[in-house]
Amino acid sequence: MTDLYQMQRAMRNMRRAALQRGVVAILDVGTSKIACLILRFDGLEEQAEGDGVGSMAGQSNFRVIGAATTKSRGVRFGEISAMNETERAIRTAVQAAQKMANVRVDHCIACFSGGEPRSYGLAGEIALEDGVVKDSDVGRVLAACDLPDIGEGREVVHAQPVNFALDHRSGLGDPRDQIGNRLACDMHLLSVDAAVVQNLMHCIKRCDLELAGIASSAYVSGISALVEDERELGSACVDMGGGSTGLSFFWKKHMIFADSVRLGGDHVTSDIAQGLQVPFAVAERIKTKHGGVHATSMDDREMIEIGGDSGDWEKDRRQISRTELIGIIRPRVEEILEQVAERLVAAGFESLPSQQIVLTGGASQIPGLDGLASRILGQRVRMGRPLRVQGLPQAATGASFASTVGLCLFAAHPQDEWWDFSIPSERYPARSLKRALKWFKDNW
Repeated sequence: MTDLYQMQRAMRNMRRAALQRGVVAILDVGTSKIACLILRFDGLEEQAEGDGVGSMAGQSNFRVIGAATTKSRGVRFGEISAMNETERAIRTAVQAAQKMANVRVDHCIACFSGGEPRSYGLAGEIALEDGVVKDSDVGRVLAACDLPDIGEGREVVHAQPVNFALDHRSGLGDPRDQIGNRLACDMHLLSVDAAVVQNLMHCIKRCDLELAGIASSAYVSGISALVEDERELGSACVDMGGGSTGLSFFWKKHMIFADSVRLGGDHVTSDIAQGLQVPFAVAERIKTKHGGVHATSMDDREMIEIGGDSGDWEKDRRQISRTELIGIIRPRVEEILEQVAERLVAAGFESLPSQQIVLTGGASQIPGLDGLASRILGQRVRMGRPLRVQGLPQAATGASFASTVGLCLFAAHPQDEWWDFSIPSERYPARSLKRALKWFKDNW
C-alpha cells in the first residue's frame, strides 16, 4: 500500500506542476477508441489549494484547445494486450491533439476501464488532541481506517473520504477548523489489478509523457453524466463502453461503489459479424445505422443491404430484415443488462434514496435501449450525456465521451484522497517503505 501512496503523491505534485505550466493532456484509453483532449488552465492554482474535501463543482477555469480520437489498438476489456500497438495509437491521438492546440504537452492524466475494480468501505476514528480539527488530524483519521487485505497483485486507484463525523454530528464534508473531541471518517477504497495499471503507466512513459494522475473510467463517467442532484441523492451510472461496462454509485456527491462487467458494444458487433458472416467493420456499420432492441411489424418489411467486398457477387448482395438484425443484437444487450442488474442487487443499490440509473457510453446509443434497461433493471432509467465543457468540439459531446469529459473535470477539481494528507509515519511498516522507495526509483 505504501508504494502506491508515494506514487499517487508524486502524481499529485506533477499535476500541480502541469497546471502551473497551464496545459495538460487528458487521455482516455478505451477498447474501441483512444481520445486525447488538451486543456488550458487559467489561474487555477489559487482556487485548487482551497478546494476543500471533495469539491467537484464548476469548470470555468479550463478550456479544451486540442482534441483527437483514433481507433484503439491492442486494448481488450479496457486492458492493454499489445503494448506496441497501444503505444502507436496513443502517440497518434496525442500528436494530432497537440497539432490542433499548437502546443507541446509533457503531462497527461489518464483513465482506463479494465482491471476488475473492487470496492471497499472503511471506517476510522480518533480522539482530537486540542479540540480543533487540523489537517494532520484528517491524515490521522484516514490512517486509522483499517485497510482491508486487497489481495496479492492489486493496487489502489481511489481512496476517498466520503463522510466525516465530529462527536455526534455526521455528514460533514470538510471537518477542518471545526471544534470537537472525536473525529470519525468513512472512506471508499477502489482497488484494481496492479498489472493493468503498471502496463498503462509503462505505455504512457514510452510515449514520452509524464503521468500526472490516473482514474477509473466508471468514476469519471459518473462525474460527467450525473447531474448534481443525482450525485447527492443516490444514483448509478452505467457506462457501456466497447470492451466493458463500468458501474458506479454516487451518494452525497461521492462515489461509494464501483464495479465492471467484462462485456460491451464490441461483443454486440462481434455477434453480428458471426451471425451474418461479415467483417467486423461491416458489422459495426450495420449496428450503428440499423441497430435496435425492439422489433415491430414494420421491421419485418425493412430490408438491410449487407454489402461487402468478398468478391462473391451473391454473398455481397445479400439482404436481411431489420427483425433478424434485432434478433442478433437483443440477446447480448439483455445479457449485459442482466449482469449489471446482478451487480446492483449485490451492492445494495435499492437502499439508496433516489435509485436513478443513468446509461451512458458509446454502446448505450442503440435505439430503444433505455426502455429495455428500465424493464431489466427495474428502476428509473435515463440516457446521460456528458456535461458541457468550454471549447469541446461538437463531435466529442456525445455519450461515448462521458469518461473523457469526466476526466477533464477530475483533472481540474480532483476529489481529496488519502494521499493528499500527511499520514503519520508510524503507519508505514519499515520494510514496505524501503521496498516502495526502490520501486519508486525504478519506475520514475
